[in-house]
Formats: sequence, structure tokens, C-alpha cells
Amino acid sequence: MTNNTIEIQETNPNSLFPTISPVTDAELVDYLRHSYKLAEIATLAEEEAFIVKLCQHFDIQVSDEEWQAAGDAFRLEHKLLGVKETTDWLARQRITVEDWSEGIRLRLLTKKLKEYLFGANVDMHYISNREHYKRVALSQILVLDLATASEVMRSLSEEKTSFCALALEYSKGKQSHTNGGFLGILYASQLAPEMASAITDAPVGAVIGPIQTELGYHIIRVEKWFPTEMSESVREEILNTLWRVWLREQKDQNEILAEKN
Repeated sequence: MTNNTIEIQETNPNSLFPTISPVTDAELVDYLRHSYKLAEIATLAEEEAFIVKLCQHFDIQVSDEEWQAAGDAFRLEHKLLGVKETTDWLARQRITVEDWSEGIRLRLLTKKLKEYLFGANVDMHYISNREHYKRVALSQILVLDLATASEVMRSLSEEKTSFCALALEYSKGKQSHTNGGFLGILYASQLAPEMASAITDAPVGAVIGPIQTELGYHIIRVEKWFPTEMSESVREEILNTLWRVWLREQKDQNEILAEKN
């Protein structure tokens, strides 16, 4: 070293660090445990196993033609039009063709089961809960404390900064922060009850809040209302709602029986 200058020896940077290699199944399970996500995945796996047992009980099956059609539709939707695109996608997902095919079958079974259990109740549920299936485009700023929410509301009322800019600066919601506040087009039934109630009669352009939920404080802007009508997407949402309620009841009954035993 001369003139207080440090000499840096040239080295191969790749030799300084271990290489990144694909995780094993055991390492993947370890990650789920360490990140406290195993319970969430276990719940989904238990629900899938329950669906398979119910389909066996009710003799609900998927024909080869239905299976093939659903697989073709999946590949078209995901632009897996050739062998290379498909094999590359499977490699990224770290699954086999058999895994993918079984996933298609399970989705079909789930759809058929929901229709079998609740299909006859859809129309009546829709008539009784019509307001829950109004669609609305919303923007949101989600913050964690009331002081910040009040500051954001004050800025909006004084028109100092745009809703989009404030969302980018303050929102803690991943989707709303990334999209400058835009939350998407949602059914009222998909919103937290506090939010659904607050926007029921709100006109387009209205800014409402702060609304407190378990996630924090929400400041909502109504972008557009869509007419309520029975459509395939509404029917699917109703079936999912009825399924979630019924599944929760089954779990509650199981817990009661377990306590008695």
C-alpha cells in the first residue's frame, strides 16, 4: 500500500458465496414452519381431502371428456400452446404433468360438489341478498393508525395531493399501494362488513373514511358502480359463499364433538 490507498485484490466474485440451488421438499416444509404458514397450507390441504371424501360419498365424478376440456381451457388461458411452453411452465412450478392433471381434476370435482350441494339454493339466495352482489370499483388507502388516516383525509379534503399520490406514499395494502390506490372491481360481499356498510349508498367519486377493520384504517373512494344482475360470475360467487358458510358450520360441529369426546 502507498499514499494511504488500499489495494484490492481481484477475485472471482462467484467463489465468495455458495450457489443457490432448488429447495428440497423437506426444506420447503421447513420454510413453511419457520414462516408460520404451515397452518394455512394445512387447512387448505384438509379442505381438499374433505372435498375428495364428499365426492366419493355422493358419487360425484369427472368424465374423461370434461377433464380433457378443462385441461385444454387451462392451457389456452395460460398460453401453454406448445410442448416447450408447457414443459417450461411445469418446471417453474416444480410439478409433473401428473400433478398438474390431478389439480385440474380436483378443481372440477370442487366445482361439481358445490353445484351438487347448493345449486338449487342459488336463485333464492340471490333474491334475498341482492345488495351483496352489487359490483363496485374501489380505490383504497390503508394505514395502520388513526393519526395517519386523519392526516390523509385532511390532505384529500384540502385537495393538496391526489388520491393516487397519497396511496403510493401511505397505503400499507400491497395491491392498493402498487396500483396507486386502485383496489379493483369487487362484489360487496367480498368486502369487510364495515366497508360494505359504509359504501352502500355512496355516489361515484365519494371519499369515505376512515373505516376501521382488523387490518387498520381504510380510506375508500368509489370509482364506479355496476348494475346488479345474475351472471355466471355472480353464480360462482354465491356458490363459494354458501360453501364457506357450510364448511365453517362443519368445522364448528367437529370441534363440538371433539370437546365432548
